[in-house]
Amino acid sequence: MKTKTKRVESKMKKGSSFAVYCSLPILGWALYDFANTIFSSNITTIFFPFYLQETIGKNDELNQVASTFISYANALASILLVIFSPLFGVMIDRTGKKKQPLVTLALLSIACTAGMGIAAFWQENASLSLLMVILLFVLAKFFYHSSLVFYDSMISDLGNEKELPLISGFGVAIGYIGTLVGLLVYLFVGDGQFHHAFIPTALLYFLFTLPLILWVKEERKEKSDEKEERFSFFNGYKDIIQTFREAKRHKSIFLFMLTYFFLNDAIATSIAMMAVYAKAVVGFTTDMFIVLYLISTVASVIGSFLFGYITRSVGARRGITYVAFILIMALILAVTAVRSAAFWISGSLFGVALGAMWVTTRTLIVELSPPNKAGQFFGLFAFSGKVSAILGPAVYGTVTLVFAHTGNLASRLALSSLLLFAVIGLFIHLRTPYEQE
Repeated sequence: MKTKTKRVESKMKKGSSFAVYCSLPILGWALYDFANTIFSSNITTIFFPFYLQETIGKNDELNQVASTFISYANALASILLVIFSPLFGVMIDRTGKKKQPLVTLALLSIACTAGMGIAAFWQENASLSLLMVILLFVLAKFFYHSSLVFYDSMISDLGNEKELPLISGFGVAIGYIGTLVGLLVYLFVGDGQFHHAFIPTALLYFLFTLPLILWVKEERKEKSDEKEERFSFFNGYKDIIQTFREAKRHKSIFLFMLTYFFLNDAIATSIAMMAVYAKAVVGFTTDMFIVLYLISTVASVIGSFLFGYITRSVGARRGITYVAFILIMALILAVTAVRSAAFWISGSLFGVALGAMWVTTRTLIVELSPPNKAGQFFGLFAFSGKVSAILGPAVYGTVTLVFAHTGNLASRLALSSLLLFAVIGLFIHLRTPYEQE
């Protein structure tokens, strides 16, 4: 406890937000956001969906089948996350280790991303090659999201309460700047050769993970009780079950998990399906979507920085309310878009909402969590998001599969289901009295 107090006091002495941003540990931490956002944007949002659409989608109906494959692959990765992410939170509380597991998971994600590129180049058996790419994508996304449990929990060690919104906003903004660098991979992609982006993305992911490895030092947890330090992986479920049993004593956190469940469901699934939706439904070309994604990224950078200050000024609760309204507006425009102009606006609003969501929600979970259970509640925070990440893609993919015969209408119906989720999330949020208990 003495160590953390000294760390916070040293941060406070720095005074200015600029000094906080120039700290090597904070910069190294933020650059991992830079690194993993390259993976998230290049693989999850752009090139993996385009690869499946190019490989499977030969007409309007098969485009919907491609959407189903994309949705179910994302849902499968989320099933793995639901199983493991709560245990990662318990691991943090039991062992105090954050950096070592984060780095291990990041390197596994990088290896699987590179493996996607190798598998895609194997043309002797096209069906097996496609299957291997999909399975490696599932693993790469699982390891990527797993690393975020440890990454998010590290923020509480980097500054004091007043600095946390600024640090969070800085990390998200740096992350989305990483998207701009990641899109340079598009230079390696020939006409329809979207799998050419996989290996360069893995290399960039690794390169920008190095600052976290080199600059962020993790202080060892003091060993007051050797028995308490031991971590049994499967026995960790007992602590998760106990946490849910204590939900009545942590009502604000429990209801916030529900809010995040629905809002994350809407935004994560929308981002994952944006590329195929833009091309198949709205009529965007690949080049148009890349430009839209660049604009959306700039909006994310502005939104994350802006909401860092908005959150500090009006509080995390009201900040989340603003984000929810922006998200709902973006979904309405996307569902009803007939011409490309409406989708340009929608994509920009999605960018703002995505950047701001991380800033506001991470800040609120720190404010609400009891100090001795911060890691565990970050695990539950991830758990809520990952359960929603099963439901959203599963619903979206099922709708596109069932209504595939209707062509592009199937995608509009699928996106409409996400609008309903966003409205439910906002309703729960507005009805919740947030208090630390």
